[in-house]
Amino acid sequence: MTRQMLRAKIHRIAVTEREVEYEGSLTLDAELMRAADLVPYERIEVYDVTNGNRFATYVIEGPAASGTCCVNGAAARLVERGDRLIIAAYVGVDEREARDHRPKLVVIGDDNRLREVKASESPGVRA
Repeated sequence: MTRQMLRAKIHRIAVTEREVEYEGSLTLDAELMRAADLVPYERIEVYDVTNGNRFATYVIEGPAASGTCCVNGAAARLVERGDRLIIAAYVGVDEREARDHRPKLVVIGDDNRLREVKASESPGVRA
């Protein structure tokens, strides 16, 4: 059996742009993608902490160290500039490995820059 587990999370990044006329996806700072081990065109789930909207899309690489988080295409109608997002990627893990699995948790500072990468979080505590 396989369990779907959190593989990577970027926590509370701010939307810097929204481009409705773009073909689709979410453009993300390449440095943050590397920190979370995300690759271009990987499926992501996006949770808008500000308004509660949730959607799935894929990630594409933006300029490194830019702090870019641009929601493109139809999903751009679900966010506003400044909204705080959680970006998550999941992976199927064999049942025998699930209890030892540790995700990459990327914590973002106020300026959309990398603050910390960790492998666990506490319930009810802001990461």
